[in-house]
Amino acid sequence: MLKVGLTGGYASGKSFVAGELQRLGCYVIHADLLGHAVLEPGGGAYRSTVEAFGSDILTAEGVIDRKKLGAIVFERPELLEKLNGFVHPAVIKLEEEMLTSFKAQSPHGIAVIEAAILIETGRDRIFDRLILTACDPETQIARGMKRDHLTREQVLARLARQLPLEEKKRHAHYVVDTSGEKQRTIPQVEAIFCDLKRLAEARA
Repeated sequence: MLKVGLTGGYASGKSFVAGELQRLGCYVIHADLLGHAVLEPGGGAYRSTVEAFGSDILTAEGVIDRKKLGAIVFERPELLEKLNGFVHPAVIKLEEEMLTSFKAQSPHGIAVIEAAILIETGRDRIFDRLILTACDPETQIARGMKRDHLTREQVLARLARQLPLEEKKRHAHYVVDTSGEKQRTIPQVEAIFCDLKRLAEARA
């Protein structure tokens, strides 16, 4: 099975590109959704997170309030690193289980893992190919403000914490320009899918 990473900056169109790849026939894993799942009661990172950050982060129902947790770690890099130490291994375990299942279903298929942080953690090296979504900063800012109801300053703060786009491009096999309308993005994704399919079939 061909293993593909899909990453990109904040509000750069990763989810849309992932959706198009899924429509074309790829198996898609959304790492962010798995990150939420492992923090649910019974999830792989739930107990460690509650022990580390205390019961104040829990709702009355015993569910981790991700907004409260986020407020604690957002401005404290050392605490964010601690949280990631619980979440990332649990997410990777789920990813591996899903990849094993996909491979059993389609040994010569294409599996795509969509994640905001791949290059930063060095995980980009585990993939056969890496796709990067990219758009101009003003588009990112406008999309982030609209989607997440943030101020311009809050979006800029998020962008400032990310690896520069030019650095990310050096790691990518494909770059999808998502600056324009969705109809301009779709043909780019289709062309990448054709290349990925050719690579997957060559391994058959």
